[in-house]
Parts: sequence; C-alpha cells; structure tokens
Amino acid sequence: MKHTALGRVDGGLDVGRIGLGLMGMSAFYTGSGTDDAESIRVINRALEKGVTLLDTADMYGPFTNEQLLGRALKGTRRDDVVVATKFGNATSEQKRAERGVDGRPEYVRESIDGSLTRLGLDHVDLYYQHRVDPRVPIEDTVGAMGELVTAGKVRHLGLSEASPETIRRAHATFPITALQTEWSLWSRDAEAEILPTVRELGIGFVPYSPLGRGFLTGTLRSVDELDPDDFRRFNPRFSGDNLEANVRIVEQVDEVARQVGAKPGQVALAWLLAKGEGIVPIPGTKRQTYLDENVAADDIVLSDEQVAQLDDVAAPRGDRYADMSTVDR
Repeated sequence: MKHTALGRVDGGLDVGRIGLGLMGMSAFYTGSGTDDAESIRVINRALEKGVTLLDTADMYGPFTNEQLLGRALKGTRRDDVVVATKFGNATSEQKRAERGVDGRPEYVRESIDGSLTRLGLDHVDLYYQHRVDPRVPIEDTVGAMGELVTAGKVRHLGLSEASPETIRRAHATFPITALQTEWSLWSRDAEAEILPTVRELGIGFVPYSPLGRGFLTGTLRSVDELDPDDFRRFNPRFSGDNLEANVRIVEQVDEVARQVGAKPGQVALAWLLAKGEGIVPIPGTKRQTYLDENVAADDIVLSDEQVAQLDDVAAPRGDRYADMSTVDR
C-alpha cells in the first residue's frame, strides 16, 4: 500500500493511505460484538495487506473495542502499527447524564491511562479528543493532551468534529497532527471551511464513515435488514423518504465504478484519495472480503473527468446525525 503523512509535526505521522475503523466490530452496527475471533482475523489481515492506521475509541463498547484491539496486537511488531484512540465522549449512563462530553484536564489524564491498560500498550500513536467540550476552553484540554506527549504516553494529537476556530486555537496550543471528521460522497460539508483550514495549518485529515455508513457500497437499500438497535435506523439519512431519495447517490457512483471496473465503495474511497496527500480514510468492516475490497481501492486511479463527475454527485437528503449539536464546536 502507498503511504502518506498525516500532519507536519516532526515530519508527519507516516501511515498507509487507507486505515481501518474498528467501531463496528464492537458497537452501534448490525452484528457488532458477535464474532470477536473474526474481527481479530480482519485486523491481522489488514496489517498483512499494508494497513497501518487502526482506529478505536474508549466509548466503543464502551471499552470492549480497545480490549479487542489489544488482543489482536499481541505478537505483532509495535513499530508496524499506528494505534489511534479517542477520549471525551461519556462512557457510562451516569457520565452521560452528568456531562455527555468531558474535556477537563483531569479527565484527559484519567482516560489515557485507561486506554493504555485496555490496549496493553505503553503509548498510543494518535490521541483524539472525540468531541469538543464547550464548557472547557480548548486550550485547557489540548494543553493536558500535550503533557501526555511530553510524558511519552502519546506521540501525536488529534481532534474530531471540531470547528475551524477550535482547530486554530488548539493548534496554537500544541501541534495537532490530524483531524477526524466525517467526509465522503455522502457527506461533503467539511469541504467548505474545515478542509481548507487543516490544509493551511498542515494538519492531516482522517475521514471517518468514508463509505457513508455502508450506503455507498450499494448493498444497503432498506433499514429492515438491520438489527433493531443499529445506529442507522435512527439516522435521518436512512429514515423514511430520505433513504429512497438518497439511492440516486449510489447510482451516480456506480456509473463511475462501471467505467473503471470497480465496486462503488472502492470508487468512493478512490475519490477521497484523489483529493491530495495527507488524507487517510478509515472504512470499517467485520469481514475479510470487504477489507480486501477496501484496500484494493488504493490501486484505483480516477481520471480528472471522473473526479469531476463525482464532485457533482447530488447532496444527500437529511442530517448526518439526529442531534448535530456535538459537531463543529
């Protein structure tokens, strides 16, 4: 797999151009937490295929996803893996009721120690604030995160779903290596202000849900096939008439896929990779066959005309979350 650099701090964080998001192995999606053995096989196969960036968070489970990754990493060469995890979203009903999002410095220090224990590591390579806490100045949160770098517990810092102003303030406090925010042919709002901001500052971009929560693969046509507690059943873009209207997006992607002899999901990933260096999408999967498909997108080269054709894909109908209050803070 070809590599790229996230950010410009210390020369950037060198990673394979396609990472692996682990959330769906343990939480929120149909079938999560049902076959950890297969999930570990997927993680190991990803490493064999040249994937280096593995993305988890303390809230996935909660905690079980980090534990899963910790088991999968036993016996692997630490230097071959770039482990990213996140803190800040409440990990219990009590904490959700009290704060929801917690960016206090003491919580930063508490969270990293818990993550390192669950992962079985002495440091993580990329540590994100999962959501910005509006009650705590970003300078205080990122200052505490920076102390973790000095202590050797963390190598690089990241933010997730932060606004341009917050990104600038955070980066001025301690260098930010990567921003993780939803970006795909299914979600384009980051292109207006957030993408120009990170490019100006030399911050890498890690698009999560680059396959539109599975929608851009062309395999999902009804929420009836999803588990009752699957997150997508309550997502506005999958609800009511919105889902039927949004099928037109996949049809437009599929047209380009036929041109290059690929699958729609592969074209969606190749479109992101065509947007320049320092962009590392992290599609998630629990199956080795889909992992192989995603990794193969690294070899797909779209023409300028095909990229432009995809740029013109219609915007989806419906918000990307039922509650958008925790993003772009």
